[in-house]
Amino acid sequence: MNKLLMLCGAAAFGAEYVTMPGQSPLIQFRIAFRAGSANDPKGKEGLANLTASMMSSGGSKTKAYKDILEELYPMASGMVNQVDKEMTVFVGTTHVDNLEPYYALLRDAITAPGWREDDFKRLRDSQKNALRLGLIGNNDEELGKEVLYSKLYQGHPYGEANLGRTSALESMTLADVQSFYKRHFTQANLIVGVTGKYPAGFVERIKKDLAVLPKGMPSTVKLPAVKPLTETRVTIVEKKTRSVAYSFGYPIDVTRNHPDFPALLLASTWFGNHRSSGGNLYQRMREIRGLNYGDYSYIEYFPNGMFVLEPDPNLYRRSQIFQMWIRPVEPPTAHFALRLALFELDRLVDKGMAESEFETTRDFLMRNVNLLMKTKSAELGYAIDSKLYGIPEYTKYIQTALAKLKHEDVLKAIRKHLRKDRLHIVAISDNAADLRKALLEDGPSPMRYNSPKPGDILEEDKLISVKKLNLKPEQIAIVPEAQVFQ
Repeated sequence: MNKLLMLCGAAAFGAEYVTMPGQSPLIQFRIAFRAGSANDPKGKEGLANLTASMMSSGGSKTKAYKDILEELYPMASGMVNQVDKEMTVFVGTTHVDNLEPYYALLRDAITAPGWREDDFKRLRDSQKNALRLGLIGNNDEELGKEVLYSKLYQGHPYGEANLGRTSALESMTLADVQSFYKRHFTQANLIVGVTGKYPAGFVERIKKDLAVLPKGMPSTVKLPAVKPLTETRVTIVEKKTRSVAYSFGYPIDVTRNHPDFPALLLASTWFGNHRSSGGNLYQRMREIRGLNYGDYSYIEYFPNGMFVLEPDPNLYRRSQIFQMWIRPVEPPTAHFALRLALFELDRLVDKGMAESEFETTRDFLMRNVNLLMKTKSAELGYAIDSKLYGIPEYTKYIQTALAKLKHEDVLKAIRKHLRKDRLHIVAISDNAADLRKALLEDGPSPMRYNSPKPGDILEEDKLISVKKLNLKPEQIAIVPEAQVFQ
């Protein structure tokens, strides 16, 4: 971990800087703005994402995007953007030998976008395709997670997908994008991160160059209390798909700066650490029963779980949910799989984990947290996040907390923040009416195996197969695929 982390701020409502000078010849940039899809005006859902795309992939005032790509190619460099609810970040890397030409392109993308109509139409169409084809058409697992968030945060600034709605995108104009840029991409919202062996005086140049941005005012939106769930609800998104994907959970009031965050992180890691075969859910559902591929749990937003092993930084949120992700399940076992996942949630809430499991998981986390910093770009991103959450450097923060944590602390955190009822269940499924009928009838859903299983598992299956969900017709809604984020 780089010990030379320095944080410095400008004047009130001015840009802030996270600088990590080092010896690496790769210069890493993270230029973040504290504005995102939560700032999208009503009827313009997806505007923040489209604005960021116009900046990173729409050319500058002096250069068309195709010319920028030609310049970046021999540098083996690039620039990507990531838009979430309260944060937009532009991420780039270049070798120090190419710093001058690369930085000029990056600077102009931030301060002097091209705003060409043809780029706008191209990127708007690309975003519509990412929404309709990439997310809704081809990614059942991510779709389930995004629909879950939209249901839990209905009527809340977090209630829309970052990609927006199809109808909203179709109504957007270039003027909308320019207006959003002027209002939110300001010095008041700016946090600049840079690391590597950059030359003396380079950070001062960045400050001077980005000072051309409007001063502005902070774009932080007021977050109302999330409407509590009074009963379990089910949303079945009906689409032609071979398997069933589940996402379910409920809001929690724990973020990284909450005293119970380390304890709840340990509990979730033991229960269902992402892409880890050691998680309890994974062991009980996949390893023992062979039901499906992945069974995980989360206490922070974790997009693109199909493609990444660790969470991306710079997804800062002031509100989070506890979520379980069960994927993919064969339709004949879908009812049983849901019952089993809820059975394991019951056991987590009622019994927690054994002290030996606590010790093993704590040792794992103490080491594993270092892997989150395996790149300088990630380290820089976590430093920015820690600044926003008002916590120490993340690795040290977690390791220090874990060293003091006791088994009883984790059990208390589970009892305080997790529950086994009043959750929203989202299923992506073909033949939605059949699944709805099975859930309502609540009849036995016996599990059948192709190979022998231990007697204790078969006895447990008998209990799980008749676990009552006690759902009423008004608690289960079917939404056709064509209506999602329309």
